Amino acid sequence: MKIDILTLFPEIFDVFEKWSIIGRTIEKGLFSLKTVNIRDFSKDKHKRVDDYPFGGGPGMVMKPEPIYEALSSVKSDDSTVIYLSPQGRLYDQNLGKLLSRKEHLILLCGHYEGVDNRIIDNYVDMEISIGDYVLTGGEIPAMVLIDSIIRLLPGALNSEESYIDESHYNGLLEYPQYTRPRTFNGEAVPEILLSGNHKRIDKWRRYQSLKNTYMKRPDLLEKKDLTDDEIDMLNNIKKAFSKKKMIRK
Repeated sequence: MKIDILTLFPEIFDVFEKWSIIGRTIEKGLFSLKTVNIRDFSKDKHKRVDDYPFGGGPGMVMKPEPIYEALSSVKSDDSTVIYLSPQGRLYDQNLGKLLSRKEHLILLCGHYEGVDNRIIDNYVDMEISIGDYVLTGGEIPAMVLIDSIIRLLPGALNSEESYIDESHYNGLLEYPQYTRPRTFNGEAVPEILLSGNHKRIDKWRRYQSLKNTYMKRPDLLEKKDLTDDEIDMLNNIKKAFSKKKMIRK
């Protein structure tokens, strides 16, 4: 996979390229990450890339010409162009899985009041938002996409299980995790995890995953196709939760 980032602030990604899984994946040659400075394509003698909006209003808008030239310098037939925008499709794990199968991603990072809409209408394949809030620019959202996508590439992690069991990958939140010491501040690790019985541990983890999801993100359960066993587990969780509420009252 190739990822090109069109940005006015390429230096932001200098450390990111060497960081943790991203850096190791680049070293393994599993993907390449490059930044393209949009300002380098400005034909203005002062290298300006923005101008006042037609129709008036506050702020400045990024001009189309430098963006188009920057985009053209890296775009090919297998490219998918993404504009990081608060107006875009809300990013989630399923979209991350889809993007991880692409050969070439071009991430356009906007600034100021955004980019000239003629770029969005004619040269962007997808607008993506990482949440219903506004940030200074698209660089941090681009980092979010890259981090979540790269870990899904074959060979990026030590084991496929490293992401299969994670929250959201299978539509549910992850089960609780524990490590040494066995007892911390008087609280012990659940005994079942020390039993060595992998079948019972797997069942316990599925139950805890459902419980976490029900308690913290019940909306996810509406989109998830549960097995008969998981439906039984969820019904027991709901009963236990209702009973606990009754006791508290």
